[in-house]
Amino acid sequence: MTFKRMFHAVETHAGEPMRVITGGVPHIPGNSVYEQMKWLEKNDDQIRLLMLREPRGYPPLCCNLIVPAKHPDAAAGYIIMEQVEYPVMSGGNTISVATVLLETGMLPMQEPVTEFQLEAPAGLIGIRAECSNGKVTQVTFRNVPAFAPYLDTVIDVPHLGKVTVDVGWGGMFYVIADVRQFEGVRLVPEQGAEIARISALILKAAQEQLPVQHPDYPGIGITIAQLSGPTDNPNADWKNAVTVASGDIDFENPATWTGALDRCPCGTGTSAKMATLYAKGQLQLNQPFRHEGVLGTVFTGQLVEQAQIGEFKAVVPTISGRSWIYGYSTYVLDPDDPFVNGFTVGDIWA
Repeated sequence: MTFKRMFHAVETHAGEPMRVITGGVPHIPGNSVYEQMKWLEKNDDQIRLLMLREPRGYPPLCCNLIVPAKHPDAAAGYIIMEQVEYPVMSGGNTISVATVLLETGMLPMQEPVTEFQLEAPAGLIGIRAECSNGKVTQVTFRNVPAFAPYLDTVIDVPHLGKVTVDVGWGGMFYVIADVRQFEGVRLVPEQGAEIARISALILKAAQEQLPVQHPDYPGIGITIAQLSGPTDNPNADWKNAVTVASGDIDFENPATWTGALDRCPCGTGTSAKMATLYAKGQLQLNQPFRHEGVLGTVFTGQLVEQAQIGEFKAVVPTISGRSWIYGYSTYVLDPDDPFVNGFTVGDIWA
């Protein structure tokens, strides 16, 4: 049987499902992983669509392509793919990629600690993996510098009214709102639909009202929303629920006021939150910040040094967490399959 495409993948999760493609990736031109990502986005977006849409995917799923590193100091490269974009960085995906590379033997594991660098589209990401009995028990990565272009800014959100938000960069631009502004809303799985509805409306309003620009990544705007609030978990300092869009949001069409909740505590979202807290004087350098996700799992962040990104004072975060392998898969595209880019249906997709 001859297939149009065939991909080999390792299925992982940190709560959030994150697929890591290890085989079947075509040659992707570019002198850096960032250039390869931009080429893929323009010339072969079918890989992302096939892997993330139905029948091979569903709204919360993320995906990563393992590619040879272009930077001489990196052991491997990876291109991150999500439902509506190619992020230049993702924390949970980085933890999953590091876990797959070590546990499958693609990179040599050294116990008790393996250290190396990966090349993300955002650049070099330092990895420190704690290992025991052939397993990765924790990954700590050094992220790109994070900063906060907006603090305590009021925006007008149709169907919600005035909402106070922060905007933080942690590898993606997040609009962050304190959940206590919305009566009766709690950051629990049972309220996932309401969290997604509120977050989608806030995201759309922020995209229209709060322009942002990163000097190193032109054209990237606010693409993700985070509801944030206190936690009653004694092993955490704060709680969040990040909503990833699954399609275009239209204020006039309630069917689009949705998305998929990030099932993990979110590494870039934790970095963005820490940047806003640091800018407000509520978090110090080298102070651990335990960030709980909607499932109750925790990533631990820490700001390790100051930096400068364009006009913004920035901070360099580290994030620690864990991912688990739950399966190995081979995906194909049959020559007669009419859905060459997968498909979406409005029952669970925006």
